[in-house]
Amino acid sequence: MATIKTTLDVQGLTKKFGGLIAADDVTFQVSQNTVHGLIGPNGAGKTTVFNMISGVLPATAGSIRLLDEPLDKLPTWERTRRGVARTFQNIRMFGDMRVVENVITGMHSRLKSDIGSILIRQRSFKKEEREAEAVAHEQLAFVGLEKAADRRAGDLSYGDQRRLEIARALASQPKILLLDEPAAGMNPAETHALIPLLQRLRDERGLTLLIVEHDMHLVMSLCDRITVINFGKRIADGTPAEVREHPAVIEAYLGHKVDDRKAAGPASKVRS
Repeated sequence: MATIKTTLDVQGLTKKFGGLIAADDVTFQVSQNTVHGLIGPNGAGKTTVFNMISGVLPATAGSIRLLDEPLDKLPTWERTRRGVARTFQNIRMFGDMRVVENVITGMHSRLKSDIGSILIRQRSFKKEEREAEAVAHEQLAFVGLEKAADRRAGDLSYGDQRRLEIARALASQPKILLLDEPAAGMNPAETHALIPLLQRLRDERGLTLLIVEHDMHLVMSLCDRITVINFGKRIADGTPAEVREHPAVIEAYLGHKVDDRKAAGPASKVRS
């Protein structure tokens, strides 16, 4: 039987803002080639955890390891180079640039040309530029945006802008992709179309995904495993079925306690 490898190992992750503890001793592991959900009520600390993993925020305590290599002291750009890619809850892109140019910006940690070769457009830079554009077109084709490659990014629909963000993240050749509310702002049809795309990232690309999301249909139908946090602390970790029936999760979402006998009943359905 093949050994399941751990892509991301988070141990005791803590973040304090003065007297406020936004994340409190959060521990979980994300297995290779799986979709792992990180969920919880509003203000639970999910995005704070994402920010610490990606390097946007320094951790007060704890450790983060990617394929058993420590990330804790590395800046954001170095974490990207090591294989951590991330999308944001609020779309971040260059609206006046072409779609394909937006994807190329995601390769900044992989490109080798220095400023001198770029300014005088040396042959090596031109070759790298052609290769980068070919990779960008490949990522756009994967997310279904190949025909929009030369359009102005700001003219895309909201759902397509979300797909563009994913394509740009893929361009950095990640080992793990952190998706911060990928369905936020999408209509039901766009959300429905997003699920098979994320499944293809796992199944066809062999990519590991860590997702923060409030859409429970997406989470429960997509994730292999889920970690739940509330008030900055981990309260549950398990398969979607286990998490759905966990009394602490029901209490966090519905605001009242449920004993073990009732946990499997209709009231146990997690809502957000």
